[in-house]
Amino acid sequence: PPVSLDARAKQLVGVNEEDHLILAHQSYKSGKYSQALEHGNAVYEKNPRRTDNLLLLGAIYFQLRDYDLCIAKNEEALAIDPQFAECYGNMANAWKEKGDIDLAIRFYLTAIQLRPNFCDAWSNLASAYTRKGRLNEAAQCCKQALLLNPRLVDAHSNLGNLMKAQGLVQEAYACYLEAIRIDPHFAIAWSNLAGLFMEVGDLNKAMQYYKEAVKLKPSFADAHLNQGNVYKAMGMLQEAVSCYQRALQARPDYAMAYGNLATIYYEQRQLDMAIHCYNQAILCDSRFVEAYNNMGNALKDAGRVEEAINCFQSCLVLQANHPQALTNLGNIYMEWNMISTAASFYKAAIAVTSGLSSPLNNLAVIYKQQGSYADAIACYTEVLRIDPTAADALVNRGNTFKEFGRVAEAIQDYIQAVTIRPNMAEAHANLASAYKDSGHQEAAIASYKQALCLRPDFPEVTCNLLHTLQECL
Repeated sequence: PPVSLDARAKQLVGVNEEDHLILAHQSYKSGKYSQALEHGNAVYEKNPRRTDNLLLLGAIYFQLRDYDLCIAKNEEALAIDPQFAECYGNMANAWKEKGDIDLAIRFYLTAIQLRPNFCDAWSNLASAYTRKGRLNEAAQCCKQALLLNPRLVDAHSNLGNLMKAQGLVQEAYACYLEAIRIDPHFAIAWSNLAGLFMEVGDLNKAMQYYKEAVKLKPSFADAHLNQGNVYKAMGMLQEAVSCYQRALQARPDYAMAYGNLATIYYEQRQLDMAIHCYNQAILCDSRFVEAYNNMGNALKDAGRVEEAINCFQSCLVLQANHPQALTNLGNIYMEWNMISTAASFYKAAIAVTSGLSSPLNNLAVIYKQQGSYADAIACYTEVLRIDPTAADALVNRGNTFKEFGRVAEAIQDYIQAVTIRPNMAEAHANLASAYKDSGHQEAAIASYKQALCLRPDFPEVTCNLLHTLQECL
């Protein structure tokens, strides 16, 4: 039966300092971090200047994801023993998790300066350098760590990540396998191996290895998240939702898990659930740019347009050149018929990205409405540079050419559109009209018939076909 809190307190009081420390270490090693903290705090109350206990308390807080208290305990220890290299290493780990990679690097270097054979610090420094894109220095650190301890699984795994970052898939695979050979229970290597297979598109292998990772470490939030991503890629959305929920059980402040969960709800048109989850993601990480943009889309679809605008604007406060947020604001102003404001947002989006079609398509519509055919054609041409198979853009550019009186070029675009997408009734219909306008009646009749085969309820085409047949009599 569960022990009451009073009874638990009496148990703790009846244990001496050394026993508390032993129990703290045992609880820590078996992943019972809350129990470890109770024993560590009992030691701290008896002797707040024990640096070995302060180091352990820092490590416990790290595992509990309370990085500020982790740093504070290590700072307490360093105030007593400024040469305590492990404290610098642990503080570096906490700063790395808090996102200050430069400060983490500084503390890893201090730890190594105090203890040159500190292999864990070398391995973690490699990981920090990889995050900064300083791949050569990262490789040197991994190699140094492995010179000091060839069985250091973290270093093998980090070296694998480094190889993966350089596109060296086989070398990364070998590193992860070596880590697993040394320690088959090392969940991080299984997870990294899964990530490698996911990147090369082998979803079944990726799934198999993520399952192994979470079996070995049920509290491994990142592996649960990535397993969910594999399920989503396989189209198994309910399983993906379960994985994201398990990630949140393991790490309740996991913004990315809320974001991924929200995306599934959004795709399923469960807009209230999507908005709730995006909001939770932002509460966990107030700088989560994509969550603001995506929540804006969900709010807009739910008819809450003013709130959507606030979300897109919040996104732009964090990242002024966010092309999707700029485009989304343009779309709202376009729907409100505030054409010049919409155009300014589309132009801003186009100025900051070269790979997004939607602002170009929408700006082309505005140019066409204003009679600026050459500008509209330039926009559609840029869309086709981004995606040469964009049949809609070919039809739209063809329509613009036709209105502009350049029928031969319109015909070329329509022909290309029906070649790319043979079932596109609209393209066949527009091709038929262009043929008719240029006097090619037989070709026009054939294209009208093709359009009607694809879409029998196409009254405009039926009328045009009858009219063309009468002209031929």
